[in-house]
Amino acid sequence: MKEMLIILFSAILVNNFVLSRFLGICPFLGVSNNLKTAMGMSTAVIAVLVLASGFTWPIYTFLLEPLGFGYLQTIVFILIIAALVQIIETILKKSIPSLYQALGIYLPLITTNCAILGVAILNIDEGYTFLQSLVNALGAGLGFMLALFLFAGVRSRLDKADIPQTLKGLPITLVAASLVSISFFGFKGLIERLFG
Repeated sequence: MKEMLIILFSAILVNNFVLSRFLGICPFLGVSNNLKTAMGMSTAVIAVLVLASGFTWPIYTFLLEPLGFGYLQTIVFILIIAALVQIIETILKKSIPSLYQALGIYLPLITTNCAILGVAILNIDEGYTFLQSLVNALGAGLGFMLALFLFAGVRSRLDKADIPQTLKGLPITLVAASLVSISFFGFKGLIERLFG
């Protein structure tokens, strides 16, 4: 149980895919200006991460690796992720059309979100068991959600701030993202102290 908590909290705080590993920056910057779309995107990313890990781990462990096709993991994982995103996109389109419209292009971009593929590959590289892979994926998704919510708050403050003309738009957004990222490095010592 302690090991699962370490994996979960490390994925959320210390090894946050957006703020520490800089994966998934495109939806992070694109959707973080509205809390409603940030919530919808985060939920979709969590679902895809957990489902992708739930499908990729057994396929790699019981099919690709035993047959000597481990080198095909990236291609197979991308195909699995693309299929899962299409399924989630269809479900959202039918059940929550307003959220589907609000997410716009960012929902199909989950397919090419390197954080999704990164989590699936990291689960294999770290030698995680099936359950550990699911916990790591959940933690990565919750970390994505936390980063998106924090940054949505920062961006709402930036919209009201008096910013020099040369920094308006993407430059100040990237500066703010780097400052939020730096703040997450302090969690490493906390995790080590709590669980180390």
